[in-house]
Amino acid sequence: QIQLVESGGRLVQTGGSLTLSCTISPLAFKPYAMGWFRQAPGKEREFLAAVARDSDRTVYSDLIKGQFTIYRGNAKNELYLRMDTLQPEDTADYYCAATTILDIVKERAGWNFWGRGTRVTVSS
Repeated sequence: QIQLVESGGRLVQTGGSLTLSCTISPLAFKPYAMGWFRQAPGKEREFLAAVARDSDRTVYSDLIKGQFTIYRGNAKNELYLRMDTLQPEDTADYYCAATTILDIVKERAGWNFWGRGTRVTVSS
């Protein structure tokens, strides 16, 4: 059974940094790409960033470009999101996603595997 498990969400102060982690299993699962989305209360789930599993291709949303950094671990089933200069508007549930579609798209429908999310709260 394919599983994506996020961790690292917590309460952080404005201006702080946080790194989220995602572990994808089983190891035999080889998606084309892995990515991060977030969903704030009352809002749609939005794309943040993605990285191809077997290349250096990365895609960022203009919303967070320069503020967040996505990267893989040495083991290709580990995914991270480094978030800097956090603001209260970054408060959301953050989701790890994977896609077997041979492209990176920003639309939610283009991702066919999801984690349950980890909550990030940025206090003002």
